[in-house]
Amino acid sequence: MKTLTMKTLRKQILLLLGSMTCLSVYLSLPASADSTANLILSLKCQNEYTVNIWKRHNSGELLYRATGPLGNLSLGKGTGNNTGSAQVYKFKNGEYEYQVLGGRGDHQGKGTLEVYKNGNSIFTQTCTPQ
Repeated sequence: MKTLTMKTLRKQILLLLGSMTCLSVYLSLPASADSTANLILSLKCQNEYTVNIWKRHNSGELLYRATGPLGNLSLGKGTGNNTGSAQVYKFKNGEYEYQVLGGRGDHQGKGTLEVYKNGNSIFTQTCTPQ
């Protein structure tokens, strides 16, 4: 029983450290507005987190910007896919993948942020489009 508790504690600490590492990454672009890109999706998530998806004017590159009380995260080189019921945006950061789903049609007004580590889901949160 004690081994299970230590294993669980170790897993939680590693998850927290991984999340903090990801949130502390800064790229050259700010987490807020970018004059070279258009905002295509903005989601308000729990704990005062905001996730924005931008598309650069000249290259069409998709950009991920998340801001919140624990820090900001900026990622580039995203991909987009329209599934019919949702627009799915994916961004990679090392062993982490961030997926942002923006609802369409009957699912409009809904959004989801999902985080994967090495292909395993570690975080899912329903968000509200702004």
